[in-house]
Amino acid sequence: MLRQRSLAKAQMGHYDEAIALFTQLIERNPLNATDYSNRGLTYFQSGRRAEAFADYSRAIELNPRLDGAYNNRANYHAAEGQFLEAILDYDVALDLNPANIRAWINQGITFRDLEMYERAIESFDLALHLGRLEGHVYAERGRTYHLCGDWNCAIADYQRAIVGIPETPASNRLYVQVELWMDELLAPLH
Repeated sequence: MLRQRSLAKAQMGHYDEAIALFTQLIERNPLNATDYSNRGLTYFQSGRRAEAFADYSRAIELNPRLDGAYNNRANYHAAEGQFLEAILDYDVALDLNPANIRAWINQGITFRDLEMYERAIESFDLALHLGRLEGHVYAERGRTYHLCGDWNCAIADYQRAIVGIPETPASNRLYVQVELWMDELLAPLH
């Protein structure tokens, strides 16, 4: 019950309340790696990166097989511009759980940020094989094609993304982003 409330508060953006609830869970069971990882993610979302990194690392120390903690810590590294560390943590997450679609997507974004477009596209292609979050994957792969100059593939993926993004409030931001990327791509034609 407390864990569900913690997760719900975090999803609603009530980060301080969620952190307090995760802290209660950790005080009750200080060996639960998942609670550290979740609190770390909430710290990260609230902009408290140092605390996030500490919690991710503690989660990994407690459970070195917790792929989500590696993915979360990799996101921290990417946000800090520590791309090699990010790629290494994504690799561990994917070695532990090849079906971790978020790790595939995040790894692809990181490769794209490094202008390693072929590697990014490989990550997105592998993510598509999982059959989940297709709209998100097409959006990110489309952006990669866009940035590397393959405009035909970019437009095709942007169109697939618009069709594949679920109509939920949480997905609305991605939908708007894809429309902006497509407008940016097509602007020279107008």
